[in-house]
Amino acid sequence: MDWLPLLGLPPYASIAERAWRLCFFLFCGLVLLFLISPILIVIPISFNDSSFLSFPRDVWSTRWYEDFFFNDRWTTAVKNSVIIAFFTTILATTLGTLAALGLSRPNFPARAAVMAVLISPMVVPVVITAAALYFFYANPLVVTAEPAFILNNTYVGVILAHTLLATPFVVITVTATLTGFDQSMIRAGASLGAPPATVFRKVILPLISPGVISGALFAFVTSWDEVVVVLFVGSSDQRTLPRQMFSGIREMISPTITAAATVLISLAVLMLVTVELLRRRAERLRGIRV
Repeated sequence: MDWLPLLGLPPYASIAERAWRLCFFLFCGLVLLFLISPILIVIPISFNDSSFLSFPRDVWSTRWYEDFFFNDRWTTAVKNSVIIAFFTTILATTLGTLAALGLSRPNFPARAAVMAVLISPMVVPVVITAAALYFFYANPLVVTAEPAFILNNTYVGVILAHTLLATPFVVITVTATLTGFDQSMIRAGASLGAPPATVFRKVILPLISPGVISGALFAFVTSWDEVVVVLFVGSSDQRTLPRQMFSGIREMISPTITAAATVLISLAVLMLVTVELLRRRAERLRGIRV
């Protein structure tokens, strides 16, 4: 049958094997539907004309999208998120790529221990990291009646905190890209008289660029979606979009949150599609048939 290759079965598969594979795909489809159904419900709710969250609706409206794009509170939150995520992506991508290049060297000492330390922010609960950063940013040298802070309630403090959380994603993606990297190409470039900076720019970076870009996208999304750290080390001036949504849920449930969530979902889908395209390109570069 023509549909057998779609199930990954050969033409001579038995009826029991076909039935089992169909049940398996059906089960996976139901699990996927269960996972994404809350997301699918948020999208039509965002086009509600009512001042309350309701589903289903009778009237379709873009009222809450207009509030999201033209309300100063929401536009300021989006601007802060873009600024913080942009600089976080640059710092995390730079630091994570350099760390991955060092870890990829065959003679790197204590590689497993260093890798464990680098990815530890992914393992430690975010609230613990946020509390630790709050006290770490405090200035212990100034003893006054009021606590003095150096980086708390500043853009620099939030960006550095987000960089701490985003760098492990860059390290993992770039390290995975460097797994199939031919180290002899570096030696070949050096033997031809190219300095290390030239070898990195013209040999290494073009080959690992899919992994670097994927890591940068993960870093951007990590910073864009983060809310706990901002609650600890940020102020009202650094109110990001997730924090604005969190405040909206606590103070007053506004349907504008569903419009903001729909925008975030669209952005996440775009990011995932980009990462998948980069993954396929990386496999083609390594000679793997997709």
